[in-house]
Amino acid sequence: MKKREKSSNRLLQIVEVLNFHNLLNGITPQKLRKILEDLGPTFVKLGQILSMRPDLIPIEYCDELVLLRSEVSAMSFDEVLEIINEEYTLQNFDEIFSYINPIPIGSASIAQVHYAILKNGKSVVLKVQRKAVRETMYKDILFLKKAIVLVKLRPSLGNSLDYLTIIEELWYVAQQELDFLIEASHLEEFRLNNADVSYVYCPKVNIELTTSHILAMEYINGIELLNFDELIKIGYDRYEIATKLAENYLKQILIDGFFHADPHPGNVFVSAGKIVWLDLGMMGRLSERERTLLTEAIIAIKNDDAYQLKQIVLSMGVIRNKIDHSLLLSDLDNALSKYAKLDFAHMNLSIVISDLMNIAIRNNIGMPNGITMLSRGLVTIESVLESIYPGLNFNKIASAFLIGKSFNLKTELISIYSSLIYGIKKSVDIPNYFSDLLKMTVKGQTKINLELTGSERPLKELDNMINKIVVSIICAALLIGSSLISTTEMEMRLFGIPAFGVVGFSLAVILGNWLILKIIKNSKNNF
Repeated sequence: MKKREKSSNRLLQIVEVLNFHNLLNGITPQKLRKILEDLGPTFVKLGQILSMRPDLIPIEYCDELVLLRSEVSAMSFDEVLEIINEEYTLQNFDEIFSYINPIPIGSASIAQVHYAILKNGKSVVLKVQRKAVRETMYKDILFLKKAIVLVKLRPSLGNSLDYLTIIEELWYVAQQELDFLIEASHLEEFRLNNADVSYVYCPKVNIELTTSHILAMEYINGIELLNFDELIKIGYDRYEIATKLAENYLKQILIDGFFHADPHPGNVFVSAGKIVWLDLGMMGRLSERERTLLTEAIIAIKNDDAYQLKQIVLSMGVIRNKIDHSLLLSDLDNALSKYAKLDFAHMNLSIVISDLMNIAIRNNIGMPNGITMLSRGLVTIESVLESIYPGLNFNKIASAFLIGKSFNLKTELISIYSSLIYGIKKSVDIPNYFSDLLKMTVKGQTKINLELTGSERPLKELDNMINKIVVSIICAALLIGSSLISTTEMEMRLFGIPAFGVVGFSLAVILGNWLILKIIKNSKNNF
């Protein structure tokens, strides 16, 4: 009974928050942030995830949600120990650890972090997930869905936000972050990708002590990325740190296709001459095809080639609805005009990709998750680089990186060879295509697919004309059919005429009069 009462109270609380912020009158970026803050830690975390998804909400909402900060009170140390014991069922925590610091290094809505020393003397960091956080988050999301229905909120109210779709997507992403085994696999993959990069590091995972709810990692003592006084005191150069950070992030994107989606200063620090990446729960992925298309898109922008860029956007995205190709081309051409007089070094890469995404979304083309996460990641890394070394030209570094990647002689020769073989095969098949086309034409099976761009009005008029022809045919059929029925000896009669004949004549008269009135009305409108 108490459980049901508690659930009812939580639902009522969510409804009251939505009503307090007058959600029925629409929503602004600031209002959305305040609503999430008032709903509590679960929704703050969801808002932080949502800030990385400009494919779900407009960019101005993402920018506002970046301001969300999780101020969550720490779990008691007794609760932390209880969770550890529940996870390590075969051993008690004091059999594994010689010391666990009761004061957390950090505390967030999903987990908190503690320093510990193993029995063998090695230092580790324990990321301990809050008890029942998954269940709490799941219930809160269900309550939010019900609350939206209770306040009679339409799916799209004065803006492009589809709340229910957003909630479903958020829950899917949140579940990935709630499984620390996934983050452990991310750390290992990142380590392998950067094994040959002498200045990049990430904590090693202690696999034996890692579970879905506890992540055990190597402890690394380092200096915060923006603690410039300490960095300079030890002898680090800010320009070198910024340059190497930029180069490594570009490598993650364009070579590895596996990049940190939230590279804010709290997730990166410096230790023993290395850039150390932390908190790899949220990572972006780009397939080899997506990386190639992204590189080609940047080259098309440099060459002011709207036609090539259009093909790349169509190839990269998922078409969700009918596309007006002339409008898409016009949008891309307008976007390129902003960069026409700029060389690549003076473009803002994050803004360029954001522009492409907005154009795609506006033209019913969905972008892959990797691209949307990249868009936000670039905004963050550019801001961080500007803080470390103001004036650092990230795009100049990216340009050199792209040129080196795009014009690798071996890669180009393989590409040319593949294209040549493909073209030869296609040319050999041309006579077969003509033969098949002639056979289909003779048999009356040839079909032609046409897409008429910008022709909605003519198509509507054509549709109306066809409808009138259909009505005319029906009228004629009713008249002929009724006339034939009238010559029969059917028993049921009206006015001396078979009843079915009378019904048919009546329907024909009604439809005929309707058709005449429509023709007269259309004639007047045309004049």
